[in-house]
Amino acid sequence: MRKLFLLLLLIGAFVTRSSAQHEHHKMQNMQEKKDTIPGKNKMEHEHAMEHDQGMGHPMSHAYSLNLPMSRNGSGTSWLPDETPMYMYMTGKKTMWMFHGSVFLRYTNTNVFNKGIGADKFDAPNWFMVMMNRRVGKKGLFSAKAMISLDRLTEGGNGYPLLFQSGETYKGNPLVNRQHPHDLFAELSVGYSYAINKHTDVFAYFGYPGEPAISAPAFMHRVSAMNNPDAPLGHHWQDATHITFGVGTLGFRYKQFKLEGSIFTGREPDEERYGFDKARFDSYSYRLSYNPSPNWALQFSQGFINEPELLEPGVDVTRTTASVLYAKKTGKAKDLNAALIWGFNNKGEGHKEHSLLLEENYRFGRNALYSRYEWVQKSTEELALEDQLGHKTFDVHVFTAGYNRGIWKSKVVDLAAGTQVTLNFPASGLKPVYGNLPVGFQVYLQLRPVLQ
Repeated sequence: MRKLFLLLLLIGAFVTRSSAQHEHHKMQNMQEKKDTIPGKNKMEHEHAMEHDQGMGHPMSHAYSLNLPMSRNGSGTSWLPDETPMYMYMTGKKTMWMFHGSVFLRYTNTNVFNKGIGADKFDAPNWFMVMMNRRVGKKGLFSAKAMISLDRLTEGGNGYPLLFQSGETYKGNPLVNRQHPHDLFAELSVGYSYAINKHTDVFAYFGYPGEPAISAPAFMHRVSAMNNPDAPLGHHWQDATHITFGVGTLGFRYKQFKLEGSIFTGREPDEERYGFDKARFDSYSYRLSYNPSPNWALQFSQGFINEPELLEPGVDVTRTTASVLYAKKTGKAKDLNAALIWGFNNKGEGHKEHSLLLEENYRFGRNALYSRYEWVQKSTEELALEDQLGHKTFDVHVFTAGYNRGIWKSKVVDLAAGTQVTLNFPASGLKPVYGNLPVGFQVYLQLRPVLQ
């Protein structure tokens, strides 16, 4: 427990007092948005305004002087422009942004003990700092660092999560547990050049970093921010968010972005404090489109070389598509949602889909959130092949939760929350998992305040 309280002190030191200058510019930008003209030229007018702001102010997107900061996702991905920003920002010529989250929680994956289940006190966490600096009139340099102390607060085998699979501990596959993230989750640099207000080119390198695959990783989606659990489809959708060696080149024209990456296909090993070998043996592409400030769409494919340590010679073609939505619905009210599909193709007999639908509705200091997932899990993934033979099962899981802010300073927000999870295993899995395993969590969450 001492380590968990040390985490709370760490994030309090990590995000310092808020910037009054940022508040001034935020109010100024809100007023400008009220004057935006309606109709088919609305996006053109908004981005001309953002161009003027970007060329004279460092608070821009990490890879474009002509896009708003709120579009930043994980890696080089896009969020909707109306996505709320939970971070602390400071600086003038060089802009610094601090972000992160700590959950101090109790979780039980099967409260009625009718099948597989476990409980635990733990603290999933991550911390991030990003820096933007102008280079000449049209250039922008960015750098990001992200760390996680999961290995300290969860142990080497992570936390209990029914039907989760992926990565290893002590040479064995992790099943019904979410693996801890590496200490260094991202160390990256990027450079973008504004050809004009509609067109950018950019480059990104990370060791580790995130290639151009899928929607923003779950910890960077506001629709998922109050749920302490990783999605069950994580290794079908955004598991490449920690990749030891990635290079990306991209091109933006207005609201379209095309990018391609070369990267290391192997997922992180179980030694969470070091740096894995950079192989650059896999590649991906992603097409993104933001039709309005409320929507972000993407389609991507990754051709991944031997991602799993225990499956040598098995490559994966991962295909994903997603729709993200963000909307301010009133004073101190907003809705954020995500629909994400991921498909892993390992060859004949190993083609599996996943689908996620999640939302977070904030009203004042309160938030209601939910997540529905459908994932096709094989007996190999669940370590049941010897018992059940080679089969693939449909797993459906639904989570609903409530989160309320109980204290905040100028820079950090402390919230309390609880959630209930209903697991619907296929009939062939019920003898192992039970008919309807019910999970329960209660937690405290520490995060930066909403800007």
